[in-house]
Amino acid sequence: MSDLQILVSKKGTKVVTATNLHYVLQLPNHHYGMNLKKWLSDVYEFRDGIRKPASMQDYAKRPIKGNLVVEDYYLSIEFAKLIVLQSRSKSKQKYARLLVSLEDRVESAELLNKEQVVAIIDIVRAMGLVSCQESCERGHQQVYASQNDGSHPAEWWKHRAEILGYSSESLREQMKALGKTARGKSQREMLIHLDKYEIVRAAVIDLFMAMGKTERYARYIGDVAKSFAQEMQVDIFDDRNASMNFMPEATGSVAQEVRSLERNGVLAAWG
Repeated sequence: MSDLQILVSKKGTKVVTATNLHYVLQLPNHHYGMNLKKWLSDVYEFRDGIRKPASMQDYAKRPIKGNLVVEDYYLSIEFAKLIVLQSRSKSKQKYARLLVSLEDRVESAELLNKEQVVAIIDIVRAMGLVSCQESCERGHQQVYASQNDGSHPAEWWKHRAEILGYSSESLREQMKALGKTARGKSQREMLIHLDKYEIVRAAVIDLFMAMGKTERYARYIGDVAKSFAQEMQVDIFDDRNASMNFMPEATGSVAQEVRSLERNGVLAAWG
């Protein structure tokens, strides 16, 4: 029995191939097509929640040279582990342990490097601007819509609430508990009263989701950003109709890059 082949992408991401995984699990060759279809459409308990695997996040089509008709995919380490655990293979314990150990190393690799720490500080300053917050929110929504066949706006807000850990309804309840009115107020307006640094966290999460990062990683960066925002005492400034004479120092090239989601400055720290 051959060992599972761990491949490394140009960005350093570890993956396995569907064909190799199927082979080492000693599943019948003639069941490959059926099993592959099931793998890609089933529901799993990922770290960021119970859901179906997402294209370009949990798997990606592997180009096949020549005239081979078999389909193949690159699978993330986490996704491969979940497939193994749900399989009926006699070897699943061996490969599940291997993939869990690799997954732990991937988790450790999420620690920020020096360049990324400096970049987050710049991003946090920019996220004090409402224009940057709104742009990142729109970018996140566009990515979600593209991955979910357009989707209804209500589904998007539910999805975002699950990532952030709260909804408009829960914020209204918190406002009520404080004896403040929430009528007609947006989430941002309520958070100004409840926890203004959460606005920065939410905007950074939106930014990294718009960049195609996983929900878990986006939350991780969002939590780091909120801590920085608290230390830096970042103010929330509505710059949408403000005169340039009254703009805070946080504006400039970083804010423009964040608004346009261009990865040619601070965002380049994430490739």
